[in-house]
Amino acid sequence: MGIFLRRFFDRVITKGHLAIETASGETFTVGDCSGDQVAIQFVDRAAERNLLLDPALAIGDLLMDARIVVQSGSIYDFLALIGMNVGWQKPPGLGRARDRLRTTLKPLHQLNTLRRAERNVAHHYDLSGALYDLFLDRDRQYSCAYFEQPGQLLDDAQLAKKRHIAAKLAVDANNRVLDIGCGWGGLGLYLAEICGADVTGITLSEEQLAVARRRAASGASGKVDFRLQDYRSVAETFDRIVSVGM
Repeated sequence: MGIFLRRFFDRVITKGHLAIETASGETFTVGDCSGDQVAIQFVDRAAERNLLLDPALAIGDLLMDARIVVQSGSIYDFLALIGMNVGWQKPPGLGRARDRLRTTLKPLHQLNTLRRAERNVAHHYDLSGALYDLFLDRDRQYSCAYFEQPGQLLDDAQLAKKRHIAAKLAVDANNRVLDIGCGWGGLGLYLAEICGADVTGITLSEEQLAVARRRAASGASGKVDFRLQDYRSVAETFDRIVSVGM
């Protein structure tokens, strides 16, 4: 395995200074020896194999699981060294065969049937609300926070996002708005309460739907209707359609 690992890093790292220790204790360096040395160690041979077969995916997992240990420098230094070079090259041997197979099967893997869409959303979102409370703002906005200035708090940035979207859509009380992938309902409620719009929000997550409906039940100046529905089955017409990060 060591010889394949050396060939891989020789091809990937042409600038900088990287020292590698394999799982069997073999050591070698790659790069042009410029800059500070970064040193890494592979903890097990399976980690070496995983890296060779799928480097772009494996590198993060191996660092997270401490199966690649950065002995000199930091994880940031190691990733910066990789980024400074030409990036991931085509993997050798089995890796190339895997890539060809992945390309061939890609249309099948990306086929987003209604049933598959439901499973994907349930896997990602139908989790404990306590988990999302750990890293989302109080309104549970999931993506695309709009930081207007350095140091802005997440809650303020997410409010700025909703304000920015409403302004770009020019939403008013005469509009019917469809929010595709409405999450926990925050944007839909904002457009109803602040703009007075008639909002329909759709999601495939039962957990998100339950939260959104509870929030809507507390009252909004405009009508808000949250549904468990795929966007492809929506038959009505709307004045505005918005989807944030879906």
